[in-house]
Amino acid sequence: MTATRNEWAVEADGLVKAFGENRAVDGVDLRVATGSVYGVLGPNGAGKTTTISMLATLLRPDAGRGRIFGHDVVKEPHVVRQLIGVTGQYASVDETLSATENLVIFARLLGLSSSEARRKTTELLERFGLSDAARRPLAKFSGGMRRRLDLAASLIAQPPLIFLDEPTTGLDPRTRGQMWDTIRELVRTGSTVLLTTQYLDEADQLADRIAVIDRGRVVAEGTADQLKSSIGTSSLQLRLAAAAGSDAVEEATTETALRLIERVLGVPGTRSPEGSRISAPMTDADRVTDLLIALRGEGIRLVEMSVQKPTLDEVFLTITGHDASGQGAPEHPAETAELEVAA
Repeated sequence: MTATRNEWAVEADGLVKAFGENRAVDGVDLRVATGSVYGVLGPNGAGKTTTISMLATLLRPDAGRGRIFGHDVVKEPHVVRQLIGVTGQYASVDETLSATENLVIFARLLGLSSSEARRKTTELLERFGLSDAARRPLAKFSGGMRRRLDLAASLIAQPPLIFLDEPTTGLDPRTRGQMWDTIRELVRTGSTVLLTTQYLDEADQLADRIAVIDRGRVVAEGTADQLKSSIGTSSLQLRLAAAAGSDAVEEATTETALRLIERVLGVPGTRSPEGSRISAPMTDADRVTDLLIALRGEGIRLVEMSVQKPTLDEVFLTITGHDASGQGAPEHPAETAELEVAA
């Protein structure tokens, strides 16, 4: 089914889901623009999977409203299911069958004819680099191969919106990179992707916008650069050259550099324990040239200079008070279960 033209692929207003005393999702608001990658970033137990489950019609919200391309997830679940593909944290495929058999079965369940199912299966196996292993039992697949097959299965119907729930969990760096390339290709070919992850670099690399979710609530939202800027400016990093015939930077040289930084940049610098590295907030980039001229005038040589933006790790730590790898108890059995959309 083709999505009606809509500015927002996903709209969530005040979504709430509780399991007994635990409010796994506590008033989540989201807006995902059509044709983008939207990252939902947070640690285990933050509410990411439960939020996706409600938007994918797998769980009924206790309160709030969700819409997919303008269609209400509670009032129009059958329409919504035709517009989405869902890939969960664990491969939703049958290990006793081959990759080809799995995809053909999924395709047939989705209404494709036998010939269409086989054509689509061949196309997807090639697209995800699984052609050579097409007849191999899934029990012999690596973790990365299973994740790629699971993603392939979610694309059989070419949905305009794809939910990816921690798609690279447990993958090695090379396979993660391949998955990232696949996600970028999905967007280039017209899909919208809502991606949940606890990997900060993944959100930084892929997402056009990011929602930071913690304890069931969205605590920050914006582009990666906006989130980084929200906790402070970039910093100037200087590494001073050692004195001739010495391996160390003279104390007087370091002190002079620090005085120049405060005078020219108008902010204090911070020295490393060994004195060779100095960092300072860069509130005005135009003044950096003046600082370099001043340092040269004092005979202070630099080995290295760089500008460092705040990282998403620092953003998460500042906003939530803990890092994004914090291991919490699963918010609900759904956190560790497969996500499957009924045909």
